[in-house]
Amino acid sequence: MKPYHQIPIKDCGEPLMPIPLDSFSIELPHPYVKLGAEYGDKSPYCLRQGVVQALLEAQFLIEKRHPHWKIRIYDAYRPVGVQQYMVNYTFNSLVKSLELQEEQLSAQQRQDLWNRVYRLWAAPSLDKNMPPPHSTGGAVDVTIINEQGTMLDMGGEIDELSERSHPDYYLSDQDGDNQQYHFNRQLLNRVMTNAGFCRHPGEWWHFSLGDQMWAWQHNQNNPHGRAIARYGRV
Repeated sequence: MKPYHQIPIKDCGEPLMPIPLDSFSIELPHPYVKLGAEYGDKSPYCLRQGVVQALLEAQFLIEKRHPHWKIRIYDAYRPVGVQQYMVNYTFNSLVKSLELQEEQLSAQQRQDLWNRVYRLWAAPSLDKNMPPPHSTGGAVDVTIINEQGTMLDMGGEIDELSERSHPDYYLSDQDGDNQQYHFNRQLLNRVMTNAGFCRHPGEWWHFSLGDQMWAWQHNQNNPHGRAIARYGRV
């Protein structure tokens, strides 16, 4: 259970709607579809209506400062079944990268590996009080591309299982390249938060609006805050 799961949910009933993809940059096929995840009749490129509007505002803000730059959407809506698939995929990939054999793992080894997975991935819970953020339509994973269509270097990959995923990993690093990575992350954070999003405290690419994590962060930053989530699982 994550701290933000304590936040109550009162779903506003806002529908999922397609993201107007011509306003953004995307990867086709979708990264998780390429890995074998099945979305059924749902598109990964949809979000709650209010989140789409905020994302368009963020695109306006980045383009106002840097003409022809675009927000690149890596992932948006994610059914719980896809969340389960990616959690399992990440665990299996981690076992392989460490040159381990799953059938030979001790109980402690297995638990340690799952702990690493769940530091990045939300549990694929079907409990309506603890929905994975992406399964609410209120969370989106993004980065930025420049006018040449090149992604800004953030000093780490989206979904990377390492300390580099922390938004402020390069904050105190005096190396020139690493300072640029931090600057790029701050630019992304600034345009997204100015549009109403909150950034995940452990992932530079993950932003939410209206879900439990968003409400929890709002209340953390406002001592008298009483925000609740307006988006539950869809």
